[in-house]
Amino acid sequence: MNQSAQPAGLKSSKLPASEDVRLALRAATMYHLEGATQAEIAAKLGVSRPTAGRLLARARTQGLVRVEIMVPPELEGSVNTELESKLEKHFGLAEVLIVPEANSDSDDPDFDALGRRAAEVLVRRLQPSSVLGFTWGPETVAVAGSLPDKAAKCSAVVQLDGSMTVTDYQTGVDFTIGRCAQQLQANPIRLNAPLYADPATVESMRNDSVISKALQAGTDSDIMVFGVGAVSTATTLFAGSFVDSTMLDELESRGAVGEIGGRFYTIDGNPVEGPLPERTVSVSLGAVKSCDQTILISGGTHKRQAVLGALRGGLANVLVTDVECAQWLLEG
Repeated sequence: MNQSAQPAGLKSSKLPASEDVRLALRAATMYHLEGATQAEIAAKLGVSRPTAGRLLARARTQGLVRVEIMVPPELEGSVNTELESKLEKHFGLAEVLIVPEANSDSDDPDFDALGRRAAEVLVRRLQPSSVLGFTWGPETVAVAGSLPDKAAKCSAVVQLDGSMTVTDYQTGVDFTIGRCAQQLQANPIRLNAPLYADPATVESMRNDSVISKALQAGTDSDIMVFGVGAVSTATTLFAGSFVDSTMLDELESRGAVGEIGGRFYTIDGNPVEGPLPERTVSVSLGAVKSCDQTILISGGTHKRQAVLGALRGGLANVLVTDVECAQWLLEG
């Protein structure tokens, strides 16, 4: 985006010809058009730096400066800064990135487009000391596949939810953790466990030194990246036989609208009670909420309620989504 600033008052004959206005116009011209710093303005005009700052503030408040944000023609239709800003303010998010090329009124979003843009966000936010946690799913597979070579580095990449199942279902977790570890020059930490098991087995696994260390590393992640799942048969959890239709019916009767890492929540982002939480091997929703940076990637129509619940519950502070979902979230 290009920015231009013009001291609009220079052409107005109605402005009082006072020294204060003249100095404000001069300061605004130097700052916005000539690129001068406040220190340089102060030296040039023979005033203090605080006075230079007040002159610039006066120029803005009195309408002497007009700022225009110009979108290059080749980017028109591909940037949605106003909608992004509205969503950030509405849900208290750190950043929203809307992906026009992922536009979808269907149940199947363009994961590749979402993944490319989410990878850009992730690379910007990672630090060499960061621990990156991820849940498995098509969104994080797309992010991993879009990571450029050595554009960022982190200390470890950790799997946040168990992925073993009774069927030969490809969760993509091996690709995701392997690719992230390679591209980010990070140590991979796998959670070699099923997503759901009976309570006694889950308790035993939590006491296992390897599994407990993986869960703790996930809980302590500096950045978490995840998609959300709907309470529907058109989900990876159902396709992989992690849940069945009877369980989905029970979850829906308890008010569930979505899940992160196999942990279900309501439209307000509250954990769904019942027998399933004690059978789940993944980081808790409390850990997700406590994480400093949580990047939610989602699109398509059938996951909108799940996205809304996650945002209302404070389970994400960065959102990557399509235009239709973004507009729906503001209207909902």
